[in-house]
Amino acid sequence: MNKSYKIKILGTEYEVDIHSVEDNIARLTVNEVEFEVEVEGFTTNPTRMSTKPIVKTDTMQSETPVVKRPVASNSGYVLKSPLPGIIIDIPVKEGDSVKAGQVMVILEAMKMENNIEIDRDGIIAQIGPKKGDAVQEGDLLIKLK
Repeated sequence: MNKSYKIKILGTEYEVDIHSVEDNIARLTVNEVEFEVEVEGFTTNPTRMSTKPIVKTDTMQSETPVVKRPVASNSGYVLKSPLPGIIIDIPVKEGDSVKAGQVMVILEAMKMENNIEIDRDGIIAQIGPKKGDAVQEGDLLIKLK
């Protein structure tokens, strides 16, 4: 199963690709960010299917949510902003060697600080924004060599 949809929430358009649904767990990508979500009242067993599924994602317990990116190759990899916001901090600099899971940017969005992590090892070739800059969803944050 691989279905693609364009949805609009409060005026913002999102590209949603549903990769698979097993029981009540859906694996999907929203604007290039992978999620695993629980769909209440839905199952792949047709005798239990609900007519109005409610999507519920696990809530983060941390004060600072972690946004992870999908995995791919390193060469020329670009880490893009998953959401619009203001750059609070960039704890790395060009030329730094970085490891998968390391925080690259701290982004304030909707009055919450979000740690934007890199999902692969590499060397930073370019940092797009500076501290205090406003970024939009999809803007370049970090480019690896």
